Amino acid sequence: MPTRFAKDLRQLISRFLWTVSCIKLAMRNFDSLSEREILALAISLEEEDERIYADFAEGLRQDFPASAEVFDGMRAEESSHRRRLIQLFREKFGDHIPLFRRHDVRGFVHRRPFWLVRPLGLETVRNQASAMEVEARRFYEKAAARAQDATLRQLLDNLAQEERSHQNRAEELEKDKLGPDVKHKEDEANRRLFVLQIVQPGLAGLMDGSVSTLAPVFAAALATHNSWDAFVVGLAASIGAGISMGFAEALSDDGSLTGRGHPWVRGFVCGLMTALGGIGHTLPFLIPDFRAAMTAAGLVVVIELGIISWVRHRYMETPALSAALQVGLGGILVFLTGVLIGSA
Repeated sequence: MPTRFAKDLRQLISRFLWTVSCIKLAMRNFDSLSEREILALAISLEEEDERIYADFAEGLRQDFPASAEVFDGMRAEESSHRRRLIQLFREKFGDHIPLFRRHDVRGFVHRRPFWLVRPLGLETVRNQASAMEVEARRFYEKAAARAQDATLRQLLDNLAQEERSHQNRAEELEKDKLGPDVKHKEDEANRRLFVLQIVQPGLAGLMDGSVSTLAPVFAAALATHNSWDAFVVGLAASIGAGISMGFAEALSDDGSLTGRGHPWVRGFVCGLMTALGGIGHTLPFLIPDFRAAMTAAGLVVVIELGIISWVRHRYMETPALSAALQVGLGGILVFLTGVLIGSA
């Protein structure tokens, strides 16, 4: 059986390596492209960027309408570039444009299609747009350096200059479309989305993990007076609670109506913070000395409750004293429950 398994594993690895090598062989080096192919690739890149900017605009339109108009303007500029390239291609090489895409040529950065996920993050989109402009500029600079035809070289050089100025153009569009009041409103909307999609599920998980696992951990500790037994119970409770909370959050709302974001992202955040919240005061029980472990665990609990109170005050706009009292009261009640059960 082990011999057959090893043989199957070697065959699987060899097939994988063969597939990778085929993909690499199918890709072209940029230096091997003809002027016709370079121009066709440029057309494909402009068309792809135009569609991405259109997706950016559509994805931002509901929550950030002014920024959506900015990307509408950038999409129009990419469309203008594409038309100029197509016109030159027809003059030089005829009507048939061969299909050349970015993944057919080595050297391009792989773009993860996050623009297909809704809702879009405003800062993520802006950063991606900036990276796209830099990559396009470098492509046109390298293509212009290789072009022998004077007309083609001039167009590619002009496009490189325009891509270089696109950052300034984007800033001009932002100033035109995003006045101070509008930008402030969009920043506030972005903050609310962050709170809704990340902070809320994370806070719910942290509170559940930090508070609900207090009872089983300290009950096991006081019942056995054994650090290792308390650690095992706490670890099981933390991971189990994390899995349970993660699935509950992911399955509770698909985000289509509430705007709370992708359900599995929320579920992952909630589950992870739940597990971390419970593991925090479980780790001290790795200390062999029981009294030292109990003291350290108690200090960790105080720190956890303080962090939860601060997050509620910082992001949920809860008054600091009210947040501390609410979280502290819940933590004390659960802690006392664990103490009473463990001491019985």
